[in-house]
Amino acid sequence: MLLLGIVIPSAETQSWYLITVEVRFKLIKTDTMKEFRLFPLLTLLIFGSLQMAIAQQLNYKTVDKKGREKLLGKITKEGLQQDSFANWFNPQYENYQVDEETVQALRKQLKRYEIKVFLGTWCGDSRREVPRFIRILEAADFPKENLSIIAVDYEKPFYKKSPGGEEKGLNIVKVPTFIFYKKGAETNRIIEYPVVSLEKDMAKILKEEGYKPNFSGLKAN
Repeated sequence: MLLLGIVIPSAETQSWYLITVEVRFKLIKTDTMKEFRLFPLLTLLIFGSLQMAIAQQLNYKTVDKKGREKLLGKITKEGLQQDSFANWFNPQYENYQVDEETVQALRKQLKRYEIKVFLGTWCGDSRREVPRFIRILEAADFPKENLSIIAVDYEKPFYKKSPGGEEKGLNIVKVPTFIFYKKGAETNRIIEYPVVSLEKDMAKILKEEGYKPNFSGLKAN
């Protein structure tokens, strides 16, 4: 048996996590020598452990092959207001003029919903729509505990995937995607950008007026 230690950084606390992986191997006797050959499962164990550790971190930050920062997995507004992400989040958030009349009309009903937001910190549409969406939710006094924000990747083989797999089975074809849930069931979603405006689209979803989002016919690969 081999105990393998893997150390990865925590983007949120600036500390380090140590993961111990137990690997069992066999001694294989050949005609000329005895050698240790680890099962191919070793690679999967290491990769799976790394994925699990990343998935458990909040506001996990890493860089792509060109050195550009990106967030992956479960994130918060505070994570989007840090480092290079603040350069695009804060201006969109601070300068957006909320449609107060529409928001006031949907405020009470909106609190009965849960919302999942899938975005890419690398995506132009996400950079525009997500700060505005968060600003609208705050104007409506939407409960923070009812909001989940998940950042997905864009590099193969993890395109539009998160380390925790939160996107599985949800047909995330474009980002951002805003999914509305009522009593645990999806009622509708806004895909990539609103048909009219975020506020008007949300009102139509809450009133169950047959809202049809952009790209509604697409299926994830």
